Amino acid sequence: MSTALRPSACPGLLRIVPALDGGICRIKLAGGAISAAQARAVARAAERFAGGVIEATNRANLQIRGIGAEHRALIAELLAAGLGPTTAAGDDVRNLMLSPTAGIDRQMIVDTRPLAGQILATLQSHPRFHELSPKFAVQLDGGEALAMLEHPHDLWLSAFDSAGELRLAFGLAGCPGDLPLASVAREEGHALVVAVLELFLDLARPEQTRMRQLLAEHPADELLARLSARLPGALGAVDEWARAAPAEPLHIGSYPQREPGRVYVGAVAPLGRLDPGMLRGAAELAEQWGDGSLRLTPWQSLLLPNLRAEDAPAVIQRLESLGLLCAPQQALAHLIACTGSSGCGKALADTKGDALQLAALFQRRGRCVDVHLSGCARSCAAAHVAPATLLAVAPGRYDLYFRDAAQPGFGTLHARQLSLEAAGALLDARPRSNTDD
Repeated sequence: MSTALRPSACPGLLRIVPALDGGICRIKLAGGAISAAQARAVARAAERFAGGVIEATNRANLQIRGIGAEHRALIAELLAAGLGPTTAAGDDVRNLMLSPTAGIDRQMIVDTRPLAGQILATLQSHPRFHELSPKFAVQLDGGEALAMLEHPHDLWLSAFDSAGELRLAFGLAGCPGDLPLASVAREEGHALVVAVLELFLDLARPEQTRMRQLLAEHPADELLARLSARLPGALGAVDEWARAAPAEPLHIGSYPQREPGRVYVGAVAPLGRLDPGMLRGAAELAEQWGDGSLRLTPWQSLLLPNLRAEDAPAVIQRLESLGLLCAPQQALAHLIACTGSSGCGKALADTKGDALQLAALFQRRGRCVDVHLSGCARSCAAAHVAPATLLAVAPGRYDLYFRDAAQPGFGTLHARQLSLEAAGALLDARPRSNTDD
């Protein structure tokens, strides 16, 4: 497979980019799913060719950090495990997010996996789509109870029932919690994706790499009219829309699946970090108790699907012994932190170390607060806006923001130049309804 790729700062499987702690390789997983054998290959590659640090990303992928000089050997190992694209140029555009419980969720309206397979095959095989930015992303929502509904995507599709007909609502530069632009019949989902991407490439100038930039010059109504002319069927209106987010963190612990007697177990990687032993151990549990697969989630966690309900306690105990977090009552399971100054030249603080201190403080006080620690304004660790964000301004010093739909970026600035202790005290004093999701 040729590895001639266009220049980009985004890592991929075939493009390893440098960082302070070594190279970074991003492994894009189809629908967030990975087999036990593939998980072992990732663990082995991280041990042999890198520093043993594996990250679960906020788009349900995996990254290997600290890669040394043997780039080609690492890439070859991952390709041999079936973790690469069908064409080299297709690696960057494999940006399709599904629910981690696609096909098994009790609340799902439709199993999105067949359509997802079609979309991913087209993204990789259609040469023109290789012109898309590595950040250009699509979300396909099947109405599952476990779904990330806060990450903005360039195109999103969401299943709903319209008087007994299954349809796909869709929107641009947003997420399923937004009002849709229109809808198409379920069987036209693939045609819609193709039409949207081709229209984007027809209209966007080279510097316009994201849908939001195109919308700044071409109103949504104009794009909708152009889309209508490209689709085989008529666009439909969506009269009522309410895509409710889950009321509890369904990615942590054990939850029933659609099939009676079957459950999945969710375990959070502490601050998004896995070591080879964790990943290898989870893979062994998936083979022993489940269906031999793992699913990554946008919450930097992993799921073991298709377990017998009576086996869940034993699986949870084993996962916890590996160092994974399986209880929502664990404060560390609610914190997000970027790589920080130990691995990133742009970070202004050791966000990982500071997050561990903050979690210990919350745990002592019996609080679980959803907080995002970001080493700089780029917000690499969180694609959504967290209820509370600590933005590093110097080592051990942070500005505190609270989410506010009326404010751009992280939200409303609450306090500046806080020490970690002062930030923890303010967050601890905040009413629970304002900071606990």
